[in-house]
Amino acid sequence: MPDSSPYTLFTDGACLGNPGPGGYAAIVRRGAQEREFSGGFRRTTNNRMEITAAIVALEAIPPGAVATLYSDSSYLVQAVEKGWARKWKALGWRRPDRQKALNPDLWEKLLRLLDSRQVKFVWVRGHAGHPENERCDRLSFAAARQPNLPPDTVYEADAAPTPPQSRLF
Repeated sequence: MPDSSPYTLFTDGACLGNPGPGGYAAIVRRGAQEREFSGGFRRTTNNRMEITAAIVALEAIPPGAVATLYSDSSYLVQAVEKGWARKWKALGWRRPDRQKALNPDLWEKLLRLLDSRQVKFVWVRGHAGHPENERCDRLSFAAARQPNLPPDTVYEADAAPTPPQSRLF
């Protein structure tokens, strides 16, 4: 019989400047087994790293899994638990005030993962002595400081200034 014990996920994202080099980290625990994940991008935002950390953690657990994900990002936790991200998607990646929702590429990926897993998101206060949150914080900052980080291609494409349009007439 397969093990049906729940997973416990801890995530964090960091940015050296916002935007700037960024890192993410996740700890995935099930019983006595634990794995750590981290990585980064050369230019990104803190919120993108928070969402990326959750994506990486969820990708590490199988579809159908039950998990609790702990994050110090109220943006991430509220967007999922209060249904904001699903509402933004239903509105064509717009907020109710018609402003463009940020990070739709990541929210789309996260929502797809959540559709096949039973996950409860829990907010924890950052820098308050929570051991796994502190570990993820250290890992994410270390990842952001690595040399030769890859591009966050979606962020860099969206953030690139658009050249002025010349008028022919």
